[in-house]
Amino acid sequence: MLLRLVRSHLNAYAGAVAAIVVLQLVATITSLYLPSLNGQIIDNGVVTGDTGYILQRGGIMLAVSVVNILATVVVARNAAATSSGVGRDLRAGVFARVGGFSTQELSQFGAPTLISRNTNDVQQVQQVLNMGLMFMVSIPIMMVGGIFMALREDVGLSWLVAIAVPLLGVIVGSIVVRMLPWFRRMQESIDTVNRVLREQITGIRVVRAFVREDFEERRFDDANTTYTGTALAVGKLFSRIFPLVMLVFNAASVSVLWFGARRVDAGEMQVGALTAFMTYLSQILMSVMFGVMMSMMIPRASVSAGRITEVLDTDSSVVDTTAPRTLPDQRLAVELDAVDFNYPGAEQPVLQGISFTARPGQMTAVVGSTGAGKTTLVNLVPRLYDVTGGHVRLGGTDIRDLALEDLWARIGLVPQKPFLFSGTVASNLRYGDGEATDAQLWEALQVAQAEDFVRAMPGGLDAPISQGGTNVSGGQRQRLAIARALVRRPEVYLFDDAFSALDVSTDARLRRALRPWTRDAVVIVVAQRVSTIIDADQIVVLEDGRVVGTGRHTDLVDSCPTYAEIVASQAVSEEAAA
Repeated sequence: MLLRLVRSHLNAYAGAVAAIVVLQLVATITSLYLPSLNGQIIDNGVVTGDTGYILQRGGIMLAVSVVNILATVVVARNAAATSSGVGRDLRAGVFARVGGFSTQELSQFGAPTLISRNTNDVQQVQQVLNMGLMFMVSIPIMMVGGIFMALREDVGLSWLVAIAVPLLGVIVGSIVVRMLPWFRRMQESIDTVNRVLREQITGIRVVRAFVREDFEERRFDDANTTYTGTALAVGKLFSRIFPLVMLVFNAASVSVLWFGARRVDAGEMQVGALTAFMTYLSQILMSVMFGVMMSMMIPRASVSAGRITEVLDTDSSVVDTTAPRTLPDQRLAVELDAVDFNYPGAEQPVLQGISFTARPGQMTAVVGSTGAGKTTLVNLVPRLYDVTGGHVRLGGTDIRDLALEDLWARIGLVPQKPFLFSGTVASNLRYGDGEATDAQLWEALQVAQAEDFVRAMPGGLDAPISQGGTNVSGGQRQRLAIARALVRRPEVYLFDDAFSALDVSTDARLRRALRPWTRDAVVIVVAQRVSTIIDADQIVVLEDGRVVGTGRHTDLVDSCPTYAEIVASQAVSEEAAA
């Protein structure tokens, strides 16, 4: 998985990778040549007292060292640049893929794990790629070349290499295999910590209101302890590697000196050759150590690559058509024809046989008890979900036959939980229309009954808005979200319980101001409060995912028991409050 992911993103950096390979080859060859030169200087220069030979070979050794240093520096720089570029491309790819997900896929993954996959997981892949680019050529060449050069110096000590290298490989391999499942648990525990922390930060008001700080602290402590325990388990395995590696390394060095000294004493080997052999053995074992480091990083990076690939390979359930149709140049109506909808894995459908038409210039209201399917119905119009049966048509054309960008450009949605982005009032309103003038923004704010409080804010349109709009009240947040939709001037307005935080007086003024603004558009309003939709041109009553009544308020009170019950319950509540 890791190899496939990295290879697919390295194509854009083929030139840099080729340069890295060539320079690694140069750096490795020069590293292997240096011990041989050093041995020659000792045997042919130091022992014989030939100063000229020492200076000559020393000059060559210095030149080779300079080439080695330059090649190594350039490799490190190019490896860092390439791995950072791949990391950037992976983050962009995950972000773009998530941006194309429907609500179904977003719910399937969840925000915390998507954040972890686009940050921590990409970082793990980037780190192992950086290491791989720096050592992918040098490690095997250093091992093979080091063995060849060591045997060239003295065959009699070759059995030490034959013992040390496989022993090191067995020790490292057995530990790395045990690390793999722990790395998977570590990434999952990071997701859990992110999820709990995100919930607590987002819901801090609720936590404090219900005095649940101690409970939330324990919940976070559980998630944190799990992550810590997993990290400690990995750390314990990790801590075993280097002592064992150093044990083999030092034992091999002592063995070379012990047995090599006997061969020198017997005249079977020269001192320079012994020095070179020991250096080559050190290079071989050092390359194994770097391989160890790579081996320890690869399992976690493989898990991360699998998690990234899972996102990149997930296709949205809402797919853009390859042959989009063009909408007619006329006022557009929204028609639901025998619409059914099932959430994946659900036993019962949320909506069944929903049929009605919302016409331009009219307000169509959707009411029903909690869980009746009102929000789900509204989400089907902009294709946040796709219907599982029936048709949703805009201007007589099935919305699945329209380009998604074209469809979304014609819809202004105010969701049940209005969200504002960090920035200013103006930047949030211009999400509706990036080219809108200040005058148009003030006009939309006036209709949304938000002009007064925005003018009172320091800076007016340039007043800062925190992430999520937490520095304004719920009612103000709703009105800014409504103004954002009004700035867009779409053909279809979808208000999903968008007036719930408004008082009755503000609600009434806003609805009166909306009438002339939306006289040529389709307006679909989901509401809990009867007073909000009492003057609607058409009211659709839902119960258990089915339409049980359609008509105006006065007609439904007499003909629809479900609607009459809703009206009566709210009348009783108002009387009790009075």
